[in-house]
Amino acid sequence: MKIGIIGSGNIGGTLARRLCALGHDVTITNSRGPQSLTGLAQETGATAGTLEDAVQDADLVVVAIPLFAVTQLPAELFDGKVVVDANNYYPQRDGDIAELIDRSLSSSRWTADHLKGARVVKAFNNIQARHLMDNGRPAGSPGRIALPVAGDDAEAKQVVMQLVDALGFDPVDAGTLDESWRQQPDTPVYGTDRDAAGVRQGLAEAQP
Repeated sequence: MKIGIIGSGNIGGTLARRLCALGHDVTITNSRGPQSLTGLAQETGATAGTLEDAVQDADLVVVAIPLFAVTQLPAELFDGKVVVDANNYYPQRDGDIAELIDRSLSSSRWTADHLKGARVVKAFNNIQARHLMDNGRPAGSPGRIALPVAGDDAEAKQVVMQLVDALGFDPVDAGTLDESWRQQPDTPVYGTDRDAAGVRQGLAEAQP
């Protein structure tokens, strides 16, 4: 697949490394410009590019940036794209966002509202970057870590679940974007490396 990654931090950089190793055509971008990504591009084989370079021809786009920066993305660029929301809302970093503080919206629903027309799927937000890099295992391995995947678009969700599996993790259908609060920070599945049964249990036990 042709994959764009927006954000070169822990999760974005890790996904660039892993997805390039799987043979995907990856273009990565960040707010500091392509010149700041020369080292990562040389290391991974990814292409350093602009936001437009990363998104325009991509089959799938990963958004892994501070949540507050989502509002700075041009929504029309993402129209029709499968967009993986790997973000989390951290008030101390992202500031006060009323709908997220009172949990009237999941952070992914809030993101989807800003990127209208995009096919948003929540994934990769609940695992530590180091574990995403090192702890993938072949399908059927005992204790294989599972990752929840939430979204409203069944086809887009399936694409992301297949990618999760290829990276070495069991994908678990976590419902719709409105239900994706169950994998946000301070829930049982956040940062806990559960297997598929454990993720399903954790999603069910999450408290609103």
